[in-house]
Amino acid sequence: MRATDALTAAAEGGVIGDGRTGANLALGVGLIGVLIGWLALARVAGRISTGNARTGGVAAVAVGLVGTALAVLHLATSSGGPGTGNGMVGAVVAIPLSLIAAALGLRTLTRSRHAQRTADRVEHERELGSA
Repeated sequence: MRATDALTAAAEGGVIGDGRTGANLALGVGLIGVLIGWLALARVAGRISTGNARTGGVAAVAVGLVGTALAVLHLATSSGGPGTGNGMVGAVVAIPLSLIAAALGLRTLTRSRHAQRTADRVEHERELGSA
């Protein structure tokens, strides 16, 4: 099975379940992305000391983009309108949720880049002071 076929089957709800399965999948992916992004942002702020903030930021961006793609694909392939039971409202909610996950990941990457520059500057000043 090709990747495009797998994404289409996931967005349509696969071979089992009703029309809401694809929207629920997109919602779940978006929610997981927001959680990953929030934890990565907490890591870069120093509130959590375990893990790598940059890795979490990249993961949050990736998961957010996958959630957005699944939601948009579900909206494009579902028939009917809101209130028909096809999960269109869930997919509409999943889009901003997934974009929030990507935004949290990007903010984490920006902050970690700034923190790395600050740490490099302090290290450089220490080297100059000891010479």
